[in-house]
Amino acid sequence: MPVDITDPRTFAQHSAYSDPGAHAALVEALDPDVDGLCATTTNLVAHYRADLHDLPAERRGEIDSRWVEAILDLDQSRQPADLTAARPLADRIAGCCRDHSLLLVSFLRTHGVPARSVVGFAGYFIPPFHHDHVVVDYFDGSRWVRTDPEISPAWGFDFDVRDIAKGAGAPFETAAEVWLEHRAGRIDADQYGVDPNIPAPLRGADFVAGYVIFQVAHRYGDELLLWDEWIHDPEPELVDRLATLLVAADSGDPDAERALYALYHADARLRPGRTITQHSPYGNAPVTVDLSTRAVAG
Repeated sequence: MPVDITDPRTFAQHSAYSDPGAHAALVEALDPDVDGLCATTTNLVAHYRADLHDLPAERRGEIDSRWVEAILDLDQSRQPADLTAARPLADRIAGCCRDHSLLLVSFLRTHGVPARSVVGFAGYFIPPFHHDHVVVDYFDGSRWVRTDPEISPAWGFDFDVRDIAKGAGAPFETAAEVWLEHRAGRIDADQYGVDPNIPAPLRGADFVAGYVIFQVAHRYGDELLLWDEWIHDPEPELVDRLATLLVAADSGDPDAERALYALYHADARLRPGRTITQHSPYGNAPVTVDLSTRAVAG
């Protein structure tokens, strides 16, 4: 039966990455309150740079766990308890915003709530710089609500972190929005990237273009690591088309959603194949990962 990509219920189905697998019962036992689920993601995963900056070399591979099932495998090997039982910071799995968001997506989908991760840039950590970031959109029965599972309302930001405003200039901007603003000459793309102290290629227009590809992939269930690579230097005209469709689809245009989904599945360059190249934020040599067998080579 063909997928109706305009039906929010489509996004309640697990991807290979969001499926908790053997740990489904632990996820099913969670209270589906969104704020509590967000807190659970940070109870399980700590940011490898912000929280675990002195992580020993033998643990650095944790950031490449990629699959929710693998993340929970590692968590349960350290603390075989329900997912809300407090984990000491040092025992949490090293990860990043992508992992917090994928965990929330996993938790929501397990409870029948449509959800998807959204790749873009946050302007609320060290403004005016916009850090690469991943948040979550979930369907509350009437609309898509955007939340950042990595941060708490108690942090005191001047916006609702559980219902973030959308659109160009919002606290969080999607990669597609940023790309279109860049192409229109309205923003400085060098203010978008990994860190204000890190130069290109980890900031700037080419970096934003790559994140548009990630945004489409994450939308349609290929929620890969932000340092995975399967397409190199997409031409600007292709990024223009993808970004335009993404922004229109996010605004509720069903024709744009269908066209984007069709393009993603028609152009093999846009989708990760069986193998991808995994880079490393720690500067390790790239490796090849077989996404079917989870084997790593190189």
